[in-house]
Amino acid sequence: MKKVNLAEAFGRIEETWAPRIAAQINDMHVKLAKLEGEFVRHTHQEEDELFYVLSGTLSMEFDDGSVQVGPGEFIVVPRGVAHKPIAAELVEVLLLEPATTVNTGDAGGERTREAEWL
Repeated sequence: MKKVNLAEAFGRIEETWAPRIAAQINDMHVKLAKLEGEFVRHTHQEEDELFYVLSGTLSMEFDDGSVQVGPGEFIVVPRGVAHKPIAAELVEVLLLEPATTVNTGDAGGERTREAEWL
């Protein structure tokens, strides 16, 4: 049993768009990430994703519009829904997603990262 101090954990994350696993609950990962700039538009065919914003404002772009998510708010992106996260300024998020989730979904490419443990 160990607790996670979010401020300390985010202090150890240097790279943006590179989620770090903070905990595992059954087959789900609790990940922490710093986001800045635009990510790739992608879809997860098998996994839902939860983005909980701790600091900053995340714009989640969808084919039919966008949703602004601020501190203390979260958004669930259902499986099969194309999305593109955008962070005009640095954003800290907690992600809850199945352990099998690849950060770039079906887009793949150079921004794909293996999630590492903190």
